[in-house]
Amino acid sequence: MSQRLTIPVEHCGTMADVRRHIDALDDRIVALIAERGGYVAQAARIKQSADQVYDGPRIEYIVDRVKAQARGLGAPEAVVEAAYRAMIDAFIAYEGGEFARLHAPASEPQAPQGDAA
Repeated sequence: MSQRLTIPVEHCGTMADVRRHIDALDDRIVALIAERGGYVAQAARIKQSADQVYDGPRIEYIVDRVKAQARGLGAPEAVVEAAYRAMIDAFIAYEGGEFARLHAPASEPQAPQGDAA
């Protein structure tokens, strides 16, 4: 049995109405994901070791926190947990790539190309 939502959701009379509201929510969600990505990129800059990119205790803290928020809002916990775990996995991959890019050793100077003297 699902909990009752504690946030207002507008009644829709047609699928077009439902889709319009979902599209508007998606616009906001994508903007928030982009903002989150900016902070993840900063984490990649700040961390000193690639081993720090994956932080199991932090992941579990986040998942527990958002599941509690879902419960309080009457949202489906399983959906929130699955969405967050997928997002965190994708951001770990992104952060790992950013870490590698930002912490790569400076390339050695290249000799100018052209005719040898």
